[in-house]
Amino acid sequence: MIKELDPVVLTKDLPEEGLQAGDVGCIVMVHAGGAGYEVEFATLTGETISVVTVPAHAVRAVGNREIPHARMVA
Repeated sequence: MIKELDPVVLTKDLPEEGLQAGDVGCIVMVHAGGAGYEVEFATLTGETISVVTVPAHAVRAVGNREIPHARMVA
């Protein structure tokens, strides 16, 4: 189960937030036992880009053999 402070990967684009599937965020709050999550997305230097509430299917746990990939945000 995903818990607070875990890194997660976004599984769908959220264009209204400037986020894309594959972006990595950090869980800041678990809603209804894991039915949804509040996730913070930040730049690599720590500037918060967005804090969004998403349903459980919109994020997944980070895999053991994955690395982050950098991209520019608007």
